[in-house]
Amino acid sequence: MERRIEKINTLIKEELSKIVQREIDFPKNSLVTITRVETNKDLTECKVFFSCYPESKFDEVLRILEKEIYFIQGRLNQRLVLKRVPMIRFKKEKKVIEAARIEEILERLKREKK
Repeated sequence: MERRIEKINTLIKEELSKIVQREIDFPKNSLVTITRVETNKDLTECKVFFSCYPESKFDEVLRILEKEIYFIQGRLNQRLVLKRVPMIRFKKEKKVIEAARIEEILERLKREKK
């Protein structure tokens, strides 16, 4: 069962990435990336994590995604051939932000060491 969920997560991530990239208008000079998908075992819901560059646009991008969620869900339902397509919920990816901050701290320590 676990392997099936992993395959479904990968499939949803790929399709959502295409939909978000091609069919949703985001603020100028911003980059939105679907980073990972976590689907429940019963396939009722999946959390879709996204990152945004620059970080200052996160809230605006989240508002756009939530506003367009029914359109995105409809497109996903059309593209996937599954008995039950999970309902999507968008979440901010915090791991990418944390990783960037750690990288920044390591670079600063590296420069200070010299």
